[in-house]
Amino acid sequence: MKLQRLPITMSRGFHSHAHLPRGPQGISEAKLGCEEFLVKLLDRRWTLVSPDTKIQQIMLPPERIKDEDGPLKDKSWFNMPNPLLGDQITDNSGPDSSFYVVRDDLLHPLVNGNKARKLDAVLPLLEDHSVTDVVTCGGCQSAHAAAVAVSCAERGLRSHLLLRGEQPDILTGYNLISTMYGNVKYVPRSVYANREETLKTHASSVAGVIRLVHYLSQSHLLGKEKAMKFVVDAGTGTTAVGLGLGAIYFGLPWKITAVMLADTLDNYRERERRLISDFKRHFRFDLDHALREIDRGVVNWVERYHPRKFGNVIKGEIEVCQEIARQTGILVDPVYTLAAWELASLLSEKEARGDAEVVMLHTGGTLGMFGLAQRPDKNQGKYRPDQHIK
Repeated sequence: MKLQRLPITMSRGFHSHAHLPRGPQGISEAKLGCEEFLVKLLDRRWTLVSPDTKIQQIMLPPERIKDEDGPLKDKSWFNMPNPLLGDQITDNSGPDSSFYVVRDDLLHPLVNGNKARKLDAVLPLLEDHSVTDVVTCGGCQSAHAAAVAVSCAERGLRSHLLLRGEQPDILTGYNLISTMYGNVKYVPRSVYANREETLKTHASSVAGVIRLVHYLSQSHLLGKEKAMKFVVDAGTGTTAVGLGLGAIYFGLPWKITAVMLADTLDNYRERERRLISDFKRHFRFDLDHALREIDRGVVNWVERYHPRKFGNVIKGEIEVCQEIARQTGILVDPVYTLAAWELASLLSEKEARGDAEVVMLHTGGTLGMFGLAQRPDKNQGKYRPDQHIK
């Protein structure tokens, strides 16, 4: 067994074997030109064969029913599965508002899209260092733990998952997948709370998201010229920071807005600052020329329409997810991706006659719907969403 915790500054083993020598190659301390840096960043082995993802357009009718219960009350949507892109993206000059959905939820049947992007550059790096076993941790319904278990098994690596709390009576959702693909050990909450910060978000997990930005910015897709307002739900915030870094580095007129779900604004900003610092140090490259406004951050962090303690589901949200699925064929979950859908819908109304297109990055979360079945019922003082699915 070979277990290895990779230092953040390690830069060997990144590059594509098809284009570069097999021997160790560090990145020069000297400042690299933009094109050279792009090669250093993207020319490597990846977990995903291609960065491709599907883009769909959601149309909203001009009539708006304002309701204090939420932004999606009595709304309707229509999915255009093959919209015009590139130079054919139409200006928002008509009466209908719309937003685009980047369907990263379709990347893998069991791995969330944001997890697949984060692992895109990481797993080949582990293989290059002959790692045989990977240890990680998370909650009982951790999408991260499930993604690591599935992705490691697909590449012949063994995963060891330390899950917080007790084993559920019924295994379902991400917990079931983690158990099927990985070696699970349940850790008492008191012990887990005092653990060393095992999972640190580092620069290599941002690289996969920047690869996505590079793909989406191609002229036949979203292009590099038109203003875009990207919306993403934020757990750790890594995906949002990766989008922001990519947009600024490539000089794209894209604004990234992340809906805060699991932490405070100060903590998200601190994690953003640390990720950017780690990214610069990881690749030993001074990005200040590209990130001139770095002190103001690369992400606009906003509260959810109805703020709540992380993981809580408000009555009526399951029904909204149900209507979205029935009308568009797109499944969102009430904990994560519904928050991004809400904001994208609101922004699309504001931009109906504006200059920017609204784009939601769908990060996945399908298996999270199954995990909701483990919630206590409302007779115990908590809302049980599965009782309201018809």
